[in-house]
Amino acid sequence: MIILPRMHEPESLRQEVARLRLHQQRDQSRLTQQSSQLNQQSVLLEQKDALLSEQSETILRQEARLEAQQLEINRLLQQAFGRRSERYLESPAQLKLDFGGGPEVSDAADGLQQAVDEQARETDEGTVPIAGHQRNKKKKRDESLPVDLPRIETVADVEPAQQHCDAHGAKTLIGFDTTETLVYTPPRLEVRVTKYPKYACPNHPECGVLQAARPESLVEGNRYDTSVAAEIITARYGYHLPFYRQQDIFAGSGWVPSRSTLLNLQTAAAERLRPLIKYFADAVRQDSVIGTDDTGVTLLLPKVLPELDPDNPRSVRIHEVLSEALQSDRKHVKAKMWAYRGMSVPLNVFDFTVSRHRDGPDDFLIANNYQGTILGDCYTGYTGISVRSAENIRHAACNSHARRKIFEARHTHPQLASVLLSLYQELYDIEDRGRSLDPSALLTLRQSESTGVWQRMREVLDGEQVAKLLPKEALSQAIGYLNNHWDALQLYVSDARLPIDNNDTEQLMKQVAIGRKNWLFIGSLSAGSRMSDLLTLVSSALRNDLHVWSYVKGVLDALLAGETDYAVLRPDHWAATHPEHIRAYRQEERCDRADRKQLQRATRRAAKT
Repeated sequence: MIILPRMHEPESLRQEVARLRLHQQRDQSRLTQQSSQLNQQSVLLEQKDALLSEQSETILRQEARLEAQQLEINRLLQQAFGRRSERYLESPAQLKLDFGGGPEVSDAADGLQQAVDEQARETDEGTVPIAGHQRNKKKKRDESLPVDLPRIETVADVEPAQQHCDAHGAKTLIGFDTTETLVYTPPRLEVRVTKYPKYACPNHPECGVLQAARPESLVEGNRYDTSVAAEIITARYGYHLPFYRQQDIFAGSGWVPSRSTLLNLQTAAAERLRPLIKYFADAVRQDSVIGTDDTGVTLLLPKVLPELDPDNPRSVRIHEVLSEALQSDRKHVKAKMWAYRGMSVPLNVFDFTVSRHRDGPDDFLIANNYQGTILGDCYTGYTGISVRSAENIRHAACNSHARRKIFEARHTHPQLASVLLSLYQELYDIEDRGRSLDPSALLTLRQSESTGVWQRMREVLDGEQVAKLLPKEALSQAIGYLNNHWDALQLYVSDARLPIDNNDTEQLMKQVAIGRKNWLFIGSLSAGSRMSDLLTLVSSALRNDLHVWSYVKGVLDALLAGETDYAVLRPDHWAATHPEHIRAYRQEERCDRADRKQLQRATRRAAKT
């Protein structure tokens, strides 16, 4: 084999190869650097995407929060300055969407449109006659003055010289033109002086001194009559006047009492009334259905804690709340005034507690072995009372609360809200038609008609439109309230004793709220208890259309005379024996208002047929 000698590479070739390798290394380095930059940019893009996604979620949450806040602002503005009525007549065009296939949509649309047209045709003379409904003609206002008021006659005669005619001599009286002018005189105070003769046997001191027995009185020495105490109680809890204003009123009649005197008289009267108020509470607890509600009042903290009674749950709760407040260096706490309204027993009973703890209804109802139904909102102290009472008490929910939540959220989804509100309108129309029926007929009406409306409402709530709502939306939360308390809201359908809502009991809270703006706060625990007792007396008198002052004075007089049959002092029983103290004008106003409301509903129902 022949081996050829290796040829030496030219220098220029070696240099070219080295140059190419150098370029290759530089390109490889550049590619590596670009790849690293691309990876960094990719990471940055991913981080930006995550940040944008998080920002988008934050924006959505903020928008939902702003929407909720705006709804709350609108609600508060409506509550403060708007029309208080929740009467609802939505545009019928919004009811043409199908939310579940029920007949409520088209029927409600036609009915509402006709109702709107009917309302537009109303005139001052009345509306189109409705079959089966007799409209009461508006009563002409009687401007004459009451015949039972005393008359003081005066004669406004002409001058004697004018009674003589130069041509015909003395003029003859042919009659009178009479005018009546009502005159107001401020209340007049008088001092009744009672003398008690003293009899004795001369020179025989062993026989003693004989005198007539002194009657029982509110204060020692009988310095103040029950009429004064009745006026103080009526002014404070009937007209919501604080003591300093009452002081001015009494001063206008010539007596300037100190505020402590007014307070002492009120306290003395409350002590006398305590057994009667306890009887009222026991009477309400005998009712099968009780409406209940509560409102806040400000309680000033005492400097020293009251003595703890470990066997008394209310005492334990008072000690806990006040101890916590004092440790926090607070000056007052938000206490609660509860109202319990008998449905068949015409009494309103108030109760005072230091907080809105479930101890309130538990102490008033469970501790006193109440068995029946309570009607109220869906506060947990009510909803769980069935379990705590071993099923002796059941809770019925207030449909006015459920409807109001939908009404306040109607602007977010007006079409869906219109359907639900129209269904509630049907339920209330059924109740209006059953107002004059006996319990058996009312129960039949509810089960034959109301049950069907509730079934249609269930179809709407289970429909696609509701499923598309976001959880945080106002209407979604309102519908959640309906779903969470579905059975309690329908309990009235199977029990004719239950009303559809708790509005009558909620109205009692105004009696506390109006006074709260005047007397501002409660000074002590004992003052809170006295206030609840006196509110019970005054509110029950108002419910039975009694003149409060007459009733309070009559009750105090009877108790001081030794009356222990408290049943005769119940305002409904007392009114039967004292018809002269019934406020008939309030009864007439209530009847007229009910007739007008019934006519409005009847007009709307007639428009649907």
